[in-house]
Amino acid sequence: MTSTTPTSTRTTLRAEGFACPSCVTKIEKQVGRLEGVDAVKVHFASQRIEVDHDPKTADVAALVAAVAKAGYTSTPAAF
Repeated sequence: MTSTTPTSTRTTLRAEGFACPSCVTKIEKQVGRLEGVDAVKVHFASQRIEVDHDPKTADVAALVAAVAKAGYTSTPAAF
């Protein structure tokens, strides 16, 4: 089932170190593997990562850690 869960929230992360469009795929795959993540969208030009997730299953720290595992630095964004 790929529908967004009722407890889903959207978190936006700011990322650093994007060098090529393949970075987008790498991050989307790594973050998308987390349990509780419904959708991941990386915006290459603005270096933003939008993640729809269940915060009880995949919290912000887990999202940041997944981006780090893909080889990039990210921080939660206010917008």
